[in-house]
Amino acid sequence: MEKLFLPKIAKAEGIVIIPGSKSISNRILLLAAMTEGETIIHNLLKSDDTDRMLEALALLGIEVALLDETTRTFRVKGNGEGFPNKKADLFLGNAGTAFRSLTAAVAVNGGEYALSGIPRMHERPIKDLVDALRALGFKIDYLGHDGYPPLKIGKGSLIADEVSIKGDVSSQYLTALLMTLPLLKQKITINIEGELISKPYIEITLILLRAFGVEIKHHHYQQFFIPDNAVFKTPGEFYVESDASSASYYLALGMFGGPLTVKGVGTNSIQGDIQFIDALEMMGADITWKENEVIVRAPKDGVIKGIDLDCNHIPDAAMTLATLAVFADQKTTLRNIGSWRVKETDRLHAMATELQKLGVTVEESEDALVIYPQEDLLQDVAIETYDDHRMAMAFSLLSMKEALTILDPQCVDKTFPTYFELFKTVTA
Repeated sequence: MEKLFLPKIAKAEGIVIIPGSKSISNRILLLAAMTEGETIIHNLLKSDDTDRMLEALALLGIEVALLDETTRTFRVKGNGEGFPNKKADLFLGNAGTAFRSLTAAVAVNGGEYALSGIPRMHERPIKDLVDALRALGFKIDYLGHDGYPPLKIGKGSLIADEVSIKGDVSSQYLTALLMTLPLLKQKITINIEGELISKPYIEITLILLRAFGVEIKHHHYQQFFIPDNAVFKTPGEFYVESDASSASYYLALGMFGGPLTVKGVGTNSIQGDIQFIDALEMMGADITWKENEVIVRAPKDGVIKGIDLDCNHIPDAAMTLATLAVFADQKTTLRNIGSWRVKETDRLHAMATELQKLGVTVEESEDALVIYPQEDLLQDVAIETYDDHRMAMAFSLLSMKEALTILDPQCVDKTFPTYFELFKTVTA
């Protein structure tokens, strides 16, 4: 296993340009693939997750061409009548956004498909999405354990105009339905059971659908109404904004001196994780917002404050708060983060375990973490990353307190291959 030694950092300042959003990149690729005509996409994220989506679309018969590597510009020739290839085996690694949305997309496409991933992907639940698609009339079988990938998808047809799905496991299930059910051109009502988590990610989906000419109305996020006259229309060109979740690590670094300017996110951002900046302000950060950049400086009084926060709206960026909490003046409580347990790893347990290795006092419950400040961290600690990109990036912040080693640093390739290179440019 590769290792990366991070020396103790004295200060952080400078300018970084964050790569394109993972959430937007994979949604836009699929929407463009399901839309008749050409869509030019700029600033598409280069990562394992988007690579898996691109490979899958090619196997499904969608023509995608890289026009400019520097600007990450692609041309997608979509097909409004469905995927040309009616039989394919799709390997999707650990790309949850690709796996969930493609499960629904190929189910409504009327072919025979197999979807698989790495072993961890086969431990990530997909039962609620499969149950919803089966209830609508689509044929899906489990090839391994019930409720989990890999999947075999056969030909089915719509038999219902209403379906229910749990809202408290993963917003990606609902996103998959919202993006693909309009292809059926039938009125369908989606009922949400319980509280819908990660609403900002659903907002991204609705905004992007609107960009492709499809308007989906909802009633207080408890019912969503698929129209019977939807027609996907290409916006012609689309610019993918920078990834707000990836930006969170650099925004947090600005708390240690600054100014640190993060380009690509700002007041125009459509991503929910931009609300991470509100949490930084609660912790004392000096923030300057602009249209397409955010400038962060250390708290004016020099004190990083502990907070108590419901993180349902920023589940990914909340991991950054967990390591930042170690620097605070009092304990920090992160609530409503149960969805962490079904991500690339069980992030709640992984975060608690690795913080404790450094000597930090942590209280872990089913859907919350309490982190106590720690003046001096234990030395010569190697951080296990669990093949989870966000573990590696979040723990890099703790090098502001003590030198440490990140195990398997290449796991950041999932969403941010250049993370540690950029990290070096703004730290000293």
